[in-house]
Amino acid sequence: MLHLRDLSYHPAAAPRPILSQINLVLPPQQLGLVIGPSGSGKSTLLEILAGLAGQTSGTIQWGTQFLDTDELQYLAGLVFQFPERHFCGNTIFEELRLGHPEITSDRVHEALQEVGLDHLSLGAAPVTLSGGQQRRLALAVQLIRQPNVLLLDEPTAGLDWSMRQQLVKLLQKLKEHWTLLVVTHDAADMMAIADHHWRITQGRLEAVTEEG
Repeated sequence: MLHLRDLSYHPAAAPRPILSQINLVLPPQQLGLVIGPSGSGKSTLLEILAGLAGQTSGTIQWGTQFLDTDELQYLAGLVFQFPERHFCGNTIFEELRLGHPEITSDRVHEALQEVGLDHLSLGAAPVTLSGGQQRRLALAVQLIRQPNVLLLDEPTAGLDWSMRQQLVKLLQKLKEHWTLLVVTHDAADMMAIADHHWRITQGRLEAVTEEG
């Protein structure tokens, strides 16, 4: 279970906190959805959970363990918005093994199977894939690391309706085995598969009830 208590982030150069007193509980194998406009703190929240930045105050807990930034880098896998812009490998195989030379071909195949790309040639260039396939490859890049929590920043951004629906179905399938936290400004695609959802406004998070 992912548990945030009174999490705040206030860089010295910022006039006000970017995140204020964030409290969130997300049980295993469920999908949490954080909804908010641009500039509300959504991406910053994911960066802190991925260990890319350290909170100013508050705690982050997985189960009974309190986590620091180094431990969070192992706990969580972050898929950035427009992740295809961050691909560095010349082939699918290279992309999946970047920084992890110990990963076997069998594990590469398993990761691709999890996201429905096991029919592709490992020698194919990521840039030749469709937009939807590139998003799936970005998910596989994180899943191959076996994180406890998968973090997704606007996963359907820039995709057409058909690709968005395919990706939502994939996320619904993935939550059978993984814990997912998704941030987005447009919840329409994700609401049906979310187990919990929150609204974030100017760095403050509130749970959304079924009526709200």
